[in-house]
Amino acid sequence: MSSLESNKNLAGIGSILLMFPFVSIVGIILVFIGMKGLAEYYKDDRIYHDALRGLIFLIIAAIAIAVMFPLFIIGGSFGIFALGPLGVGFGLISFFLVIAVVFVFYLLAAMNLRKAFNALAQKSGEHMFETAGMLLFFGAIFTIILVGFVMIFLAWIIATIAFFSIKVPPQQYTYAPPQVAQPMQASGFCSNCGAPQDANSTFCSHCGKQLPPA
Repeated sequence: MSSLESNKNLAGIGSILLMFPFVSIVGIILVFIGMKGLAEYYKDDRIYHDALRGLIFLIIAAIAIAVMFPLFIIGGSFGIFALGPLGVGFGLISFFLVIAVVFVFYLLAAMNLRKAFNALAQKSGEHMFETAGMLLFFGAIFTIILVGFVMIFLAWIIATIAFFSIKVPPQQYTYAPPQVAQPMQASGFCSNCGAPQDANSTFCSHCGKQLPPA
């Protein structure tokens, strides 16, 4: 399997996994490995660096969701029990802080991934990457009204199709031309039968008589 084919398949599988929260971290890793390989294949560092920044921000956003929301629920419950109405106020403030952190990091991730996708679209000729990058960016903006999550989901579907649609050029095989035996260059003739002889021959190849030294 060629380098291009293996890397585009890795990134495509990672894009599928990114659509499922429980395996999204695995998806992020596979997309990164695939994008790194594609950047090396197309010799364009923009693809790698922008994808790296975008996926780092994406990991931070995922960690924020995985860690901060449980802490918010536990802390909010304790605050309501201990502080009453004041605890509700602190809980709401904490909730909006969590949302703000996730929003900022996801927006940064979408901006960098959009750049990586645009560069990949130019190199591969698959312009669906541009559509995926645009949907990721606007989806990140519109997450505050929930419709953004639908746009993000569609973005990764389109990115998956784009990865698997990258055309792999046929391999060029080169064959060495067959070696053609060079005809013997006659440098003399047998004194017995007159057959042509090679310069290094000691005996005649036709009659077997010993030849005089050259």
